[in-house]
Amino acid sequence: MHAVRSRLASCQAACWRQQQNQRCQRLFVTAASEAGSEAESQTRPRGPTETDASYNIPSPQSPAAPRKARLFSGVQPTGVMHLGNYLGAIKSWVKLQELYDTFYCIVDMHAITLQHEPKELLEATRRTAALYLACGVNPEVSSIFVQSHVPAHAELAWLLSCVTPIGWLRRMTQFKEKSARASDASEVGTGLLTYPVLMAADILLYQSELVPVGHDQKAHIELARDIAERTNRLYGNRQWKKLGGKGGKLFRIPDVFLPPVNARVMSLQDGTSKMSKSAESDMSRINLLDDPKLVKSKIQKAKSDGQVGLEFDNPDRPEANNLLGIYQTMSGISKDAAQSECKDLQWGEFKFRLAEAISEHLRPIQDRYKIIMDDRTVLDQVLQNGADVAAETAARTLFNEQAQRDAEGSGI
Repeated sequence: MHAVRSRLASCQAACWRQQQNQRCQRLFVTAASEAGSEAESQTRPRGPTETDASYNIPSPQSPAAPRKARLFSGVQPTGVMHLGNYLGAIKSWVKLQELYDTFYCIVDMHAITLQHEPKELLEATRRTAALYLACGVNPEVSSIFVQSHVPAHAELAWLLSCVTPIGWLRRMTQFKEKSARASDASEVGTGLLTYPVLMAADILLYQSELVPVGHDQKAHIELARDIAERTNRLYGNRQWKKLGGKGGKLFRIPDVFLPPVNARVMSLQDGTSKMSKSAESDMSRINLLDDPKLVKSKIQKAKSDGQVGLEFDNPDRPEANNLLGIYQTMSGISKDAAQSECKDLQWGEFKFRLAEAISEHLRPIQDRYKIIMDDRTVLDQVLQNGADVAAETAARTLFNEQAQRDAEGSGI
């Protein structure tokens, strides 16, 4: 009887998982389709736009190969994602997922390098995952998961830290800046120093060939390349090849994909500083979940200058360049069209149009987000499925890495 009950429970669980997967497919395939349709409908009447062309999405290295080239990227779940995250990362992810074998991660382990509230971090992690999906990342073609749900990230980070010279880490600009801002040296944890090693583990764990990052993260990708090359040199040896391994190459060396310059969104309060989650004033950024009234208020109070008309690329008018760039991307028009439309506008009229364009662009994202958050069991299933795929892929990398170390240590 016990065996029968056990089998019945297993069947019920399998049935439940199948139902959840079907619900995930219906909900998120529809969401991704709607996201694609909206982008297409915005740009098709105008023909190819400079915004789209400037992304210059790289083609996979081996289009004829049975395995798609692999891509990894992630965002920290601190705060709420803003326009800078969307235009600098998520928007390109939606395009890249059709070309690459994509792994999109919510990097919650990176978020704990600084002081945090555990409950808020957990909720922010769920919000970030929901926004990935609402923006059009499709779990049917991309693996979407939480970093801490795949223990191999921490395991590989430790192994890599043992071959990474500490001098490499001390030279990292972000460590210098963040540690300098700490009021007390005792608040600076070791995790802040070793953050780039964990980032290297994130990337190398999936044998990633391409990593989309912001311009401020380029140095970390270069460090990941250096760590991969050093590990390959130390452990990818002839002895391993004798045991049946490939020899000479434990990790693929990743390339970096930087977003176009016009995708770099600056602060609403300072056109020379990047829009950031960590900025003290919420008025410095447009969050993806801001309602139209709040968007209007933030844009009206955004820093401007005393000149009539908006223009691009004038170094003396950083705020005009930033806000006009946001208007261009939110409206789905070319740079020339945005310049022509706004060259004679007063700031008041321009800000009204900008607020309208932002709210209209964010509306479908916010609608999908609400649907996703209303049924969290579906979101949990998406993250579980993504973690399962990620863990299986990561396990192969860890097995090879450890086997090569064993071969080196055995002196075969």
